[in-house]
Amino acid sequence: MHIAERIVNITNRLQIPYIFKASYRKANRSRLDSFTGIGDETALKLLRKVRAEFGVPVVTDIHAADEAALAAQYVDVLQIPAFLCRQTDLLVAAAQTGKVVNIKKGQFVSPDAMQFAVDKVKQSGNNKVVLTERGSMFGYQDLIVDFRGIPTMQSFGVPVVLDCTTLVAA
Repeated sequence: MHIAERIVNITNRLQIPYIFKASYRKANRSRLDSFTGIGDETALKLLRKVRAEFGVPVVTDIHAADEAALAAQYVDVLQIPAFLCRQTDLLVAAAQTGKVVNIKKGQFVSPDAMQFAVDKVKQSGNNKVVLTERGSMFGYQDLIVDFRGIPTMQSFGVPVVLDCTTLVAA
């Protein structure tokens, strides 16, 4: 709540549109004994509280098809993590909630290939799709954002967001 308040105050002052993002469950941990969350419904209720108290939309990741309907009850946008961007059952389940579906482009997927992910959501009856560019891996620790991929993904008729957290200054 503290983080949401601080960021909402900053974005309001600067008149920047803002969507609060937090994971209700961290499923992609390196170690089996790593902390993954405080419980799904408890965490999702906190996300709903952020929306109610600060008047901002909320986005969270989902990692399995059976999570889509539950998370959709609490948030505005369902985000498909980059490493799951091709999972048909996950994309279809997210689409069927009627929520906006933000698909993060996997670092192993070409911009052209993201058309298939967009099609899976749209063919499931949901045209509310956003793509997020994360860059591409060229060897170990060499994450490169090729900006030429953005117009390619825009040609699919959906908004494209650049995840600046992947940018590294040389």
